[in-house]
Amino acid sequence: MCEISEKLEKAKEYICKRAGIKPAVGIVLGSGLGNFAERAEIVSEIPYEDIPCFPRSTVEGHKGRFVFGKIGNTPVVIMQGRVHYYEGYPMEDVIMPARIMGLLGIKTLLLTNAAGGVNKGFSAGDLMLIKDHISCFVPNPLIGKNLSELGTRFPDMSEVYDRELSGRIKACAESLGTELKEGIYCQLTGPSYETPAEIKMLSVLGADAVGMSTAVEAIAARHMGVRVCGISLITNMAAGISEVPLSHEEVKEAADKAEVKFGALVERFIAGLSE
Repeated sequence: MCEISEKLEKAKEYICKRAGIKPAVGIVLGSGLGNFAERAEIVSEIPYEDIPCFPRSTVEGHKGRFVFGKIGNTPVVIMQGRVHYYEGYPMEDVIMPARIMGLLGIKTLLLTNAAGGVNKGFSAGDLMLIKDHISCFVPNPLIGKNLSELGTRFPDMSEVYDRELSGRIKACAESLGTELKEGIYCQLTGPSYETPAEIKMLSVLGADAVGMSTAVEAIAARHMGVRVCGISLITNMAAGISEVPLSHEEVKEAADKAEVKFGALVERFIAGLSE
């Protein structure tokens, strides 16, 4: 069995030889949002299955590859599909892609996801700027031996989602005339959707949206000193709020409908980072 540091180094070495560009920004595309990568000036594509020691995405709709290129003048690495804890991977593998992007030299990580709306003021199709998260329902990704070359044993999480970057996203949304909600995202393990009682609990705790990813990636990135920001696409209202049974098809359908406004917002934000 390879140690975590050895797995990271092997994967990084393989990717570096094939990337063709040094990224400054990493973008993780959530369920149904993978087509955004087509907006980039693509330099190279690397399937996850080709990378040594690297986990593979098994979720339908997740293409499972890194895309390297430029958005405007900003060099980026885009993840078309992420790895989830519910797929059976240990948490160290779930956060491995975020760590790899940090080792590749990114300074900023934009995390996106498809989420269920807990806040009754939200509607399917809304975009929500993540201002904070609740991650205590999943294992902390930093449990185990600390890799001191990545970060400190006890990293501060007072401001996981960078205020300055969040302000830029809000300004971009305003300039595009796109309504942008703000809220707290909660990560649960999945793969089952939440019960009405669980959604009621999350509402009491202050969550505005719920999903099965993102928070652990944000923690891993902040551990490395990477600046983080995040956007949730509200694809459905959560159980007990919506009377419609939840399904992955519903998630993909809502993502397809929001693709244009989501893509325009992210493209303007990323391109602006090089100005």
